[in-house]
Amino acid sequence: MISAASSISSMIERPVAVSSAPTAAVKSIAGTTVAGLPQVSFVDTMAQVASSAIDTLKTGEASSIAGIQGKASVQQVAEAVMAAEQTLQTAIAIRDKVVAAYQEIARMAI
Repeated sequence: MISAASSISSMIERPVAVSSAPTAAVKSIAGTTVAGLPQVSFVDTMAQVASSAIDTLKTGEASSIAGIQGKASVQQVAEAVMAAEQTLQTAIAIRDKVVAAYQEIARMAI
């Protein structure tokens, strides 16, 4: 499960850096830069992760079909299927965390 969670960090192009600069130098408007680095929105990051996961699952499926047809080696099929399985486990772990966070917020007293 830890390896599945660590694969998320490899899917993100560039994490947002936390700046130790004075607050006057930090802009809070979306799309501006913080300490010279562009801000990446959570929605964009999750969309990129989902797109990458879908591509990995499609690659695993295509590799399986190619293996059945005799066009791919057993090693290639096994690697693609294992990558697809790890991606699916990561997606399920993210979904579980999102549901747990939603339930936690729903239980908060107003």
